[in-house]
Amino acid sequence: MSRVNPTPAERKFDEGRLMQVLVAPIVSEKATQVADKTNAVTFKVLQDATKPEIKAAVELMFKVEVTGVSVVNTKGKTKRFGRSVGRRDNVRKAYVTLKEGQELNLSGEAA
Repeated sequence: MSRVNPTPAERKFDEGRLMQVLVAPIVSEKATQVADKTNAVTFKVLQDATKPEIKAAVELMFKVEVTGVSVVNTKGKTKRFGRSVGRRDNVRKAYVTLKEGQELNLSGEAA
């Protein structure tokens, strides 16, 4: 934070923490339909991440403006494999709505 007047996002959050908040983008059929319909991108985030942290992390990493963040907690299912019983991890997903006209390219291709 070497700037004279830091932005509110830089004032509130540690940059190292923001780099860890976003675990992975979720690229699925449902996430693609949501992205086409509402201009929202879906990410898997840390269990203890807050909405303001998620917003600040996306704005920092991708240089876009975020208008809203919705968060969904999905409980892990209990699964069996033969006699042994296991459990999948709990997942916290964030639907990040971007400002009109902005987009994220998560496929890695040059635009």
